[in-house]
Amino acid sequence: MGACRASISHLLLPSPSSPPNPNKPQSPNPSKTLIPIPPLVNRRYFLCSLPIPALLLFTANRTTSTCLAAEGFDPISSAERDASALVSRRVAQAVELLDKGRELQAQGDFDRALLYFNQVIENYKDFAFSEYARVGRALVLYEVGDREEAIAEMEDVSISLKGYPEVHAALAAALYVDKHAPLLAENQFTIATLLDPHYTDISYVKYTKHWPPSLISSLQQFITLT
Repeated sequence: MGACRASISHLLLPSPSSPPNPNKPQSPNPSKTLIPIPPLVNRRYFLCSLPIPALLLFTANRTTSTCLAAEGFDPISSAERDASALVSRRVAQAVELLDKGRELQAQGDFDRALLYFNQVIENYKDFAFSEYARVGRALVLYEVGDREEAIAEMEDVSISLKGYPEVHAALAAALYVDKHAPLLAENQFTIATLLDPHYTDISYVKYTKHWPPSLISSLQQFITLT
């Protein structure tokens, strides 16, 4: 089957053009008419055309305005600032009382230590660290107060401060001697010594933690199983 091939020679070879007629006026070629294009003025061109001193002044003015606006903005109201200052003062007061109670406990003044621990618990119970004052109160209560109350405090704090080794060790000693519950005591002591092995050493609770003598004696009996 033959294919019809069109001749394309006339497309490839331009036809000879006739010489221009000098007597015929030449009209301008519309395809070559130049249309004036207004220069494009934009912000970048404007900034680039500025003298350097003027550009620096423009930048400095914008920076100054931004800084002044930032300085004038305060996200914290005066009421919030006053409330924060009040909380800071109360925290400082509570920590001072707690430290004083521990100092008196270390000196063997358990009655006065109990007063300071009670102040923290009663007046600053909205702070989480007041639980540590409850630990101190339980320890000195075991010496100068009601042992039943002391053990109840230890059991309660062993839940709220679960993982705090001192309260678990103290509770182990009290459960063994006063409640005659060796298995419960062993569980509490295991928790304490896993977290802090120092509680297997009587000298540690005596000279470092400043436990009262009666609680030291109970821990000694538990460790020696006597």
